[in-house]
Amino acid sequence: MRLLTLYRGACLLRNATTLRVQPQQRYLSHGLLQYSREVSQALQNDIPVVALESTIITHGIPFPQNIQIYSLDGDQLESLTKEGTSAVKTSRRDMAWVLSQGFTGGLTVAGTMIAAHKAGIQVFVTGGIGGVHRGAETSLDISADLTELGRTPITVVSSGVKSILDIERTLEYLETEGVCVAAYGPSTHFPSFFTPRSGHHAPHSVNSPAEAARMIYTSLQLELDSGVLIAVPIPEDDSVSHLEIEQDIQNAIIEAEHKNIKGKEVTPYLLKRVHEMTQGDSLRANMALIRNNADIGSKIAIELAKLQNQSSGHQRPTPQPRSAGSLHPAPSGGEQGRPVVIGGTIVDFTITATDPNLKEDGGSYPGHMRQSFGGVGRNLADGLARLGSNPFFISAIGTDGHAESMLNYCSHMDCSGIAQHETYSTATYCAILRHSGELMYGVGDMEIHSTITPEYIARYEAKLCQAPIVLIDGNIPESSMEYVCNVCDRNQVPVWFDPTDLHKAEKPFHSDAFTKITYTSPNINELRHMRRGLMGGTGEIETGQTDDLPLNALLEESVEICRQLIEYIPTILVTLGKHGILLCRNTSQDNPFPYKGKIVPSEGALTAMYCPAYAQGQQQVPLVSVSGAGDSMVAAIVHSLLRDIPAADCIKYGLLAATLSLQSHHAIIPSMHQKLQEHSIKDMNWQDSHLEI
Repeated sequence: MRLLTLYRGACLLRNATTLRVQPQQRYLSHGLLQYSREVSQALQNDIPVVALESTIITHGIPFPQNIQIYSLDGDQLESLTKEGTSAVKTSRRDMAWVLSQGFTGGLTVAGTMIAAHKAGIQVFVTGGIGGVHRGAETSLDISADLTELGRTPITVVSSGVKSILDIERTLEYLETEGVCVAAYGPSTHFPSFFTPRSGHHAPHSVNSPAEAARMIYTSLQLELDSGVLIAVPIPEDDSVSHLEIEQDIQNAIIEAEHKNIKGKEVTPYLLKRVHEMTQGDSLRANMALIRNNADIGSKIAIELAKLQNQSSGHQRPTPQPRSAGSLHPAPSGGEQGRPVVIGGTIVDFTITATDPNLKEDGGSYPGHMRQSFGGVGRNLADGLARLGSNPFFISAIGTDGHAESMLNYCSHMDCSGIAQHETYSTATYCAILRHSGELMYGVGDMEIHSTITPEYIARYEAKLCQAPIVLIDGNIPESSMEYVCNVCDRNQVPVWFDPTDLHKAEKPFHSDAFTKITYTSPNINELRHMRRGLMGGTGEIETGQTDDLPLNALLEESVEICRQLIEYIPTILVTLGKHGILLCRNTSQDNPFPYKGKIVPSEGALTAMYCPAYAQGQQQVPLVSVSGAGDSMVAAIVHSLLRDIPAADCIKYGLLAATLSLQSHHAIIPSMHQKLQEHSIKDMNWQDSHLEI
């Protein structure tokens, strides 16, 4: 697929007139991006350009109506319209593969946002965006369009979300992603694609193209790194009866379930069946709303261009490498390479008891269950990706119903290192939480992790050798830990071992792998097991809830265990629950954290620094779930150390990230990057203290 295909839907605007782009007149811009000459000249001269979605051509509207709706010509465009659904439906996760294979693809909303942003196009018009699918509480089928809106500063003009989706949950998800959503018109009524009102409301409204442009312009000035959704209701004369279309949608959904149609094939199937059931009324409405959206989107783009051109010394924003604000931009990946994460990918079921007097007596207790995505390795990669460190993730999943939803949810990550196995189920884990949100215990089906073998990891050995740091979790086989540690040791790449669970904490000690680990981040129970592993696996271990123990006792015991481990593992971060974190090192606490190419010499003596969970004056947050807090902390610390942040500040960024996770049912909150930007470590007073050893 040539990226000409991706931009073929762009329309050029001048004086409120939509001009046709000639797809055959190509202009090679930079790298893989190709433009028509007219579009490239418009961008160079600050003339407003609006992007359109090519999936409408390939999957949304049948031939010949698809070519009529865009009013564009050219042999290549006509070829694309005839190719239709045989073209690859291309989102973020598919772009590299489709391009590298030379296939033809139609870009989804998420894919078009990426392409438009890279091209410097700021407004994008479509019919309706993807969203949370009906029944997502069990299928976890959530469109990558929503996460893309949370991290790409493009304005999408649409008639809301497709009415075949769960509109209420979609609006809630957009709120979580920090997306500015505004209804177009005098009210906040959120449209339902084929009908002007869905029964739900947007948080804001804009009543004119100029008002919408001012909001977009302000968002760009704030550099929020998130998108804007403007929901335009279909004109009343073109709408379809809400009750009739809803019944047709429900019937089509039942058909899709019976035919086992899943994933990215669901939406095209439902739209096709609804078109057939309404005898073409839905298609006519679809085409009408796209034309209306294009008209309004064009006017918004013109007003936005006026504001930008009037601004003194204005230059159009150009795409920049993503970073965590004050945490400095991410490395380019050239000489240093990318961090590598190797570990588990798990579907998490979290059961929270609503009875505060929960007992382990075999009785039944009331509670709530949530399904989410986890796995320590996946969480670490997710956190690093959201912060801008662009990790390479090696893992394994099945080909069952959970797998595709997992990949859709992780579309912001590089998942090319994840193996899929037909003979294994995607790993699942059920966590039982107390009424307070504190973890009691968990039960997991992790058999698929045995397939993350040394032989599989060896396919990516070059990435290990070039990585600034490699992170492994306790889910992978012992032989794989040994292999990774040996490769990294030969290439002076630090290894970070996350024990994952007290029963997996001893794994590196069954070989000499533990002698080649640079970092580890256990809690007190995992730390106790690591000491037992060092001692040959003998002796009884007392376990208990960290928060139930006094701080002084925790610090004293942790320092004593670290004294024995520090000879082999030079940096140990002991997580202490509500108390904070203890950092033990074999060097001065003033020295930076090491990564490949930045060696910190050992000084032979144990040093320890304690940092409380909250800065002085920082309000303690309400606890929603502890699941993922430690992983959020590690991701933020690693992201920070790779940017040469002082060690003490790395710890504080980690604690802030953990605090964000505690307030969410997400292990890694989608808005981590944005939320961390809102804090300045320099302005916060942490009462950290160096302990006398």
